[in-house]
Amino acid sequence: MGIAFNGRAMKKSLLAALFLVLLLAAWLLYRQRSAPPEVAFARVSRGTLTSTVVTNGVVEPVEWAAAAAERAGVVRRLLVKRGATVRAGQVIAELDTEEAKADLNSAEARSEQARAELQLLEQGGRASDRAALAGEIAAARADLEAARSERDSVARLAGKQAAPRQELVEAERRVERVRIQLAELEKRMAALVDASDRAAAAARLRESESAAGRVKLALERAVVRAPIAGVVYQTDVHEGDAVQPGQVLARVGRTDRMRVRVYVDEPELGRVAVGMPVSITWDALQNRRWEGKVERMPSEISALGSRQVGEVACVVGNPGGELLPGANVNVEIRSSEAPGALSVPREALRQEDGAAGVFLLRDGRLEWRKVELGISSVTRVQVTAGLEEGDAVALPGDTALAPGAAVRPVFR
Repeated sequence: MGIAFNGRAMKKSLLAALFLVLLLAAWLLYRQRSAPPEVAFARVSRGTLTSTVVTNGVVEPVEWAAAAAERAGVVRRLLVKRGATVRAGQVIAELDTEEAKADLNSAEARSEQARAELQLLEQGGRASDRAALAGEIAAARADLEAARSERDSVARLAGKQAAPRQELVEAERRVERVRIQLAELEKRMAALVDASDRAAAAARLRESESAAGRVKLALERAVVRAPIAGVVYQTDVHEGDAVQPGQVLARVGRTDRMRVRVYVDEPELGRVAVGMPVSITWDALQNRRWEGKVERMPSEISALGSRQVGEVACVVGNPGGELLPGANVNVEIRSSEAPGALSVPREALRQEDGAAGVFLLRDGRLEWRKVELGISSVTRVQVTAGLEEGDAVALPGDTALAPGAAVRPVFR
């Protein structure tokens, strides 16, 4: 009987405990449902606020020049790679020269032949021809002298009636024949070197030397050199590629100062002006920052993907040469600065009936407060009127906010 009594008492105790637990749970559930919602808040703070235009850009040298082919050909050797430092005049590439070398050998052979011909003509012709004619002329002159001597003798005899008249006529004819023969030989001697022959030979020499000069120039142009000292930041060909005159093989630039083509969205261009400070970061070197200024505003708006942008030119210092041409970089243009400015997070701002404002915390409830705004940074906006330092403003979340609503503030 004692055992039965103890069992009933224990059962009553368990039922009482379970009732208390259920009552506590119901009370907690009621309190949770009736308690104000949690809302995140941030404090109005004072400090220096910098207004920035954040965008992207591409790096290129301020001073650069293109190394281009001066004649057509095939790239036989490419002697530099992108990023190589070169001197002004250093060989960058060589084009194939086998055909040009063969042309040069042919032109030089023609020049030697033309030079020898001209020298021969200037000396009066071939020595053997001149010697043979000179011998014949000497013999003819001797024959003429003998014929004249014989004619004179016959003439004296004929004057004394000691020789017939016909013999004198024959003597005169011999003199004339020998004289004509001598004149023909002398004419042949003079014809060995005619002025027109010398002119033609000189012209052939000039033409062959000119051809050789053109081929030598083509050989010189087969070597492509760096136009300036700097860094090769772009190569446009490979070994074995065929190139045409004027085609760019590489671009060389100085890297101590770099120009950045900054793509600023059209609505933001009004915040940018020449001389504004610029900061550049590059994802490849995350701990480095390059400083510079806006150098030139855009002259037109162009499409960049789905964006309408103006290309703002900025110049930054690059003394270590770490910022490479062609790099895609992050850009911040500091358009204005407000020391000691009151500011709130951007996300705290709301628009009601066309006016900017915030939800302010007052005695556990929300109060709508219109504000006047100044400059803004990427994360914060300056408030010039409507708030005081230390005020708490609501941040957006899952709970719908309304003036007068009770809230439980959670500060971030």
